[in-house]
Amino acid sequence: MDSKILYTDGDIDRLARALEQSEALLPSRINADPENVERGLVKLVLTLIELLRQLMERQALHRIEAGSLSDEEIERLGETFLKLTNRMEELKVVFGLEGEELNLDLGPLGHLL
Repeated sequence: MDSKILYTDGDIDRLARALEQSEALLPSRINADPENVERGLVKLVLTLIELLRQLMERQALHRIEAGSLSDEEIERLGETFLKLTNRMEELKVVFGLEGEELNLDLGPLGHLL
């Protein structure tokens, strides 16, 4: 069974308006200043690391609650997360970033972190 999605003229007009609005938000030129590019890249990398850290922490908590980790493993996880948090704080200071800057706005989906 071949199902086709039909679009009305109103749908196409709304899409065209949305594209025009998004085009207005984009800069007409890209700022290729090396310092800004480096800071932006560091911000992206640290954001991804923070997201992964939070996901790993949640997984660890689930495993702890399920009783599938030994006391030694729990201790090692705690130390690892503490070291990672401390290193992240050091890197944020080095690159002049605040914690809020790592929380990307995903538009209608809300914030990443």
